Amino acid sequence: MVTGLEIALLVLALVFVLVAATIVRAAKPLIVNAIVGLLVLFLAHAVFGVQVAVTPIALVIVALGGFPGSLVVLLLALFGVAFVP
Repeated sequence: MVTGLEIALLVLALVFVLVAATIVRAAKPLIVNAIVGLLVLFLAHAVFGVQVAVTPIALVIVALGGFPGSLVVLLLALFGVAFVP
């Protein structure tokens, strides 16, 4: 026999799964941006030898900005404005 507690736990689990799916769906573009931006920084270092100081601020710019953010960080490092090792 199904009790009220079992039904409540089932409803709670369903709500948890729906909330988790919504969070993952919302965070997916940010994760893709971060991976693309870090890949651009890595390739700039590996292929062109560009030295960039990886600071928490640079990581936030790259993670939120993605490709354009990594270009900004690279340009600032190349011109000696910021993120210079």
